Amino acid sequence: MSETNRYGGAHLLIAFLAGAAAGAAAAYLTTPRSGRESREQLKGWAGDVREKTARVPHAVREAYARASEAAKQAFAEALKATPPDEKAG
Repeated sequence: MSETNRYGGAHLLIAFLAGAAAGAAAAYLTTPRSGRESREQLKGWAGDVREKTARVPHAVREAYARASEAAKQAFAEALKATPPDEKAG
């Protein structure tokens, strides 16, 4: 296997999220507003993030179940499409 593709989609996702967080932090820290306004906005964002992250496990389970079922169906169809002499080995 080649070494050029060492990083998968998970690394890309983590890098994207880290960049988005850094950009959001920079934008937040450079926006002129009072401390009270900043705290209120942070509380609102934290509440939104909390709600969204609560939905993630359920969405992941649903996606996994759909993908698993699709893989099972594809495997069964591939077995049906394979000639009998190729199935044995």
